[in-house]
Order: sequence, then C-alpha cells, then structure tokens
Amino acid sequence: MTPNFLQVVVDLPVASPLDYAAPEHGEAREFVGLRCIVPLGRRRALGLVTAVAPSTSIDPSRIKSVERVLDEIAALDEHWLAFTRFAADYYQHTWGEVAIPALPPALRQVPGPRHLHSLSRMRGSSDAALVSASPPPMKNAEQADAVDRIARSSGFTASLLFGVTGSGKTEVYLSSIERILESRPAAQALLLVPEINLTPQLEARVRARFPAQGVVALHSGLAAGERSKAWLAAHEGRARVVIGTRLAVFASMPQLAAIVVDEEHDASYKAGEGVRYSARDLAVKRAQMLQIPVVLGSATPSLESWSHARSGRYQLLLLRERAAIEERLQPRIELVDPGKERDSTGIAPAIERALADGLERRDQSLVFLNRRGYATVVTCDACGWLSHCPNCAVFAVFHKTDGALHCHHCGWSRPVPRACPTCGNTALRGVGRGTQRVEEWLQERWPAARIVRVDRDSTRRRHAASDAFDAVHRGDVDMLVGTQMIAKGHDFRNVGLVVVLNADAQLMAQDFRASERLFATLVQVIGRAGRSGRTSRALVQTRFAAHPLFAALTRLDYAAFADALLAERERAGMPPFSHQALLTTEAPRLGDALAFLAEAARLGEPPPDVRVYDPVPMAVARRAGIERAQLLIEAAQRPPLHRFLRVWLAQLRGLGTRVRWQIDVDPAEI
Repeated sequence: MTPNFLQVVVDLPVASPLDYAAPEHGEAREFVGLRCIVPLGRRRALGLVTAVAPSTSIDPSRIKSVERVLDEIAALDEHWLAFTRFAADYYQHTWGEVAIPALPPALRQVPGPRHLHSLSRMRGSSDAALVSASPPPMKNAEQADAVDRIARSSGFTASLLFGVTGSGKTEVYLSSIERILESRPAAQALLLVPEINLTPQLEARVRARFPAQGVVALHSGLAAGERSKAWLAAHEGRARVVIGTRLAVFASMPQLAAIVVDEEHDASYKAGEGVRYSARDLAVKRAQMLQIPVVLGSATPSLESWSHARSGRYQLLLLRERAAIEERLQPRIELVDPGKERDSTGIAPAIERALADGLERRDQSLVFLNRRGYATVVTCDACGWLSHCPNCAVFAVFHKTDGALHCHHCGWSRPVPRACPTCGNTALRGVGRGTQRVEEWLQERWPAARIVRVDRDSTRRRHAASDAFDAVHRGDVDMLVGTQMIAKGHDFRNVGLVVVLNADAQLMAQDFRASERLFATLVQVIGRAGRSGRTSRALVQTRFAAHPLFAALTRLDYAAFADALLAERERAGMPPFSHQALLTTEAPRLGDALAFLAEAARLGEPPPDVRVYDPVPMAVARRAGIERAQLLIEAAQRPPLHRFLRVWLAQLRGLGTRVRWQIDVDPAEI
C-alpha cells in the first residue's frame, strides 16, 4: 500500500510525531526531511516531516492534512534526522524540541510572503573577504605525527589532542582538515570553538589557509540573516568548512567527514537553557554515527575525556613542547602570597614590582581577575548592612563607572544609597575588588601607561572586544586587565607578564568540579605569555600555595593533577565514574518548589542501581524574584539511569503542575 500519512514533529513537548494526511500531489516518501506547514489547534505551525506511514491510529474523521510542504531547500538527510532524534532521546526532550530550534532563524518560522526572495539572497554571491593563501608553518615532529595518526584513522576514531598552550594544536587541526578536503572533492569539516569572541580570529586564519574553499561561521552573535545564510551554504555543500560555537554541532552538513572540538574542556559547550545538551559529547556521537574521525583538543582536557584516553577509548595524541614559531617559551610560574603588606586593593607588593618591571622592559602585561565591576559588595561598618539584590539571593556589585549597584544575575540596578538604608550611616564602603577597581589602581600607579579593560561591561558596544584585541596585537596596549574574555585562544605575541588575582575564590567553590575548572583557567591565562621568544613570568596570587593544585600548576603537570583527581572521583563514585541528571524547579515560593520535588521523588520508583536524593535549594536559591530548587538523580551506569528517567519524566509531565521544571542530563553544575 502506498504510504499516504506523514509523521511530523513540531517544537512542542509532544511525546511522538503527529500524524497528518499527506498532500495529494507528489510522492509521500519524497517529503521526508522537508519542512511543512501544519494546522495545530487554532494556529499554523512549522513542522518537519520525519517519516511516512500507510495508516494511522487516529480516527479518519479527525485527521488533518498538511497544509503545504516546503521544498525550497533540499531535504534534511537521514543522518541529520537520526542525530537530532538521538539528542532528543538522550537529553529527555521531544524530537521537535531539538530539531526545529536546530534550524536557522529564517527556516524555523512559518514563511512569510518574502520568504523565497530571502532564500534567493542567501544563495547570492558570497560576502566573504578575499584573502590570499597563507602557507602552512613548519610542523615539528610531534605535530606531524599527530596529523599522520589522525589521517590514518579509518572509520570512527576519537582522538584527544593533549598539548600545552602554544604547542600548535590549531596547526594540527588545519593540517588534518586539509588532508580530509583533499581526499574527497565534496568533503566537509566542522570546527567547534567555545567562545564567540574567538571565532573571528580563528575564522581569519582558516580563510587564509583555505582561500579557495567555502568557509562560514555559525554562532548566536550573528544577525539572523547572516546565520541563516551560513547554515544554508553548509546544507547545500557550498561551504566546506564550518567554524562555530555549540549550536553549530547541529548544522546540516551532508558531506561531513571530520569534526574538531577546540578547547574541549570548556564549560561553554554545555547549553544552560532549553535542551541542555553538551556540544562536545554530541560531536563525538555524531562522528560515531557517521563513522568519521573526531579530534578533541585541549591543554587541560576534561576529566571525562582524560579518563577515556587513559582507558584507551580515545586515541591520545601528545604535544609536549611549544611550537617552534619564533621559539615560543613557557613562562616561569611563581606563587605570590599577598601577606599583610598587600595594597588596599589586596594586590601584593611583588606583583606591583613585576608590573613596573614589565613597563620598563616594554613588555605587555596581562592582569586576570574573573570578577567584573568595582567592589564585590557595599557595606556599612556601623550596622553590618550589605548591598543585596532584592530579586536574587546574591550581593549587588558596585560599578564605579556609573556609580550604581548591579546584579550580575537578573540585571537589577540602582544608584548607591547616600546613607545606610538600615541605620543612616553615610560612611559606606566597597569591599572586594573587580576589574574596574584593578584598572583604576593601575592607572593611579602608572598614569602614562596605556591600559585597556576587557570584560562584559566594557565590550557591550558591537566590535568593542575585537577592537581592544586588535590594539593589543598592534602593540598599542601596555597593560590588559580583564575576565575570562582574555584568558583563552588569543595569540598575544608581546605579553611578557601574566598576573592572576583572586584564584582562591574559585578554589573554595562548592562545586566538586571547581578545582578542575580552576586549573584549566590558570593554564589558559598563563599560556598567553611567552609567545614572543623572550623569557616571561606568570605570578599567581594565592594564600594556599601548599595546595596540590598549585604544586602541579608550577610544573604545568596536568597529567599528574588529572590522575590524582580521577582517583579521588573513583573512590567517591563521582563523575566520570557515575552518571547524573538534575531536576530543577522554579516557583514564586521556595516551599512550592521543594514540595514539587518531594512529590516527584515519591512518584518515581527507582531500581536499586538508581539513587534519587532529597530536594534542596539551589546555590543561588532566588534569581529574578523566582525561587529555585534541585533534585539529583544518580546511577553507576548510564542505561538504567536513562530507562528510569524515561518513565519517571512521563509521569511528571502528567501532573499538570504550575511549577516550572527542567531536566538536565549530565549536569555541568550542581
């Protein structure tokens, strides 16, 4: 019997595809992978045809017809459909909640009257800048061996490229991609990066390496039209290399032949809203489904990837030395105890002397502090009042640039009160330091120095971040102070001194992954120095110099640090030696959130190998006026956890509660 019913997914929490009658014209099988417009209640919705069927369980009198099948672009292929379905199943969402948002903005809406015109413009001439070919640099023996081992891989192979900062991992990526593109005339490659602000620098390098190939960028910072144009170029094979952030893992690339995940340890690969997927983990799965190589690169791999490499599941590729480009040298790492002689800003005298010496030597200095604003909190010494955000369970941070208190969680802001709201004392003071205060301190000490601050506050203007980094590369900056935005990926050729302030705050964080992340951050920021061929220094201010983390850091011995952490995690039965899911709730009152989680815990009947913990408030229990709580589910093996979640979440969806809840499989933070 000829199939005449279409199964369609829409962006709704509907457990299975919806059945619709196929249009009378055309062969139904040819509609699979195409978008369509379907009636949905009283509205029209965009759907995606995932299958055809000869019959349906719905009463024929109630079956509705697909209004229109959209065939302006080629159908999404079988692999893309299977991949998005896997992601939906793994992260416990519906297929439509993954597949439809994975489409670019112009293709996930019911098309308007100018839709065809817009598609025509997207297929128009490329707006990419013309660049001349850039010859590849000479590879050292370790780089050449890594490229050869990747090239010799047949079928699916996951490789962990473990190399110190500045060891030339990017050249290994590009050489491997080059071999792939040369081996097949239509082959495509996907290169994932963690941060938007790193994309332009890498994109320019890739374009220079492959001037004759289509190279496009995909990230949320692009305008909707630009993003849709880039996605379409990849879908139609006109783009052979796609560089993108985590959303690019879902790009339609029919001839995808290799995937690279740069800085694979980075937390930015984990989505924090909606479907909380890990782009790194999905990249590995996509490569496995396609039987193609995937390369994960990092100077500080995630413990999950390091564990896979130690067990032999991943191929371990080592780059032990910095690349021989202008004789890059590792900086000398020193730990500085602030002691009692520190400045009022908390900066040790040894750091002040090092900064002065850097200016005298005409080296650039990089000062890293992962806390923006001026003061962490404003307080009254008379009564102990502290500047809290009224909407969140956090302090409001003082920003001197506008003289106001700001909440970095909900965006609340108001001028600093002239007197204490509790006792009327006018002698309020700021406690703690942020990047604004450090910038002010530097300007007071060295008025003639050219100082630039890079954080989310200073780079709100479009292109502000790239302009600042261009100034650093030109040598127009003496001191660069900033947050995570300056810590990774940038090839600063003239940085002779790196200063790290407030490392202890993250060391003391409650998340069990805190030390792993701190080590990665420190290695990344320290790696910005020593790229000019001259000797360089990195000063890390800490009160806990005897901590094993800092002992490993001074030797840049990630392997020893990671092996020790893995042993601790195994003894404690924590990831990657167990598997977790986190159920989070939001409600006007904390009691309501906790009550829902308690009911959820009673509802489920976990098998002996799955443990459901008691509900607790989240670390930031109130955000934007909403109370938040969480419930942890854990198992030693992944299959029983997912079997339990599938049944349990179906029961939760049937409760009909007004409490908002979200499931996070493999949570990055608890």
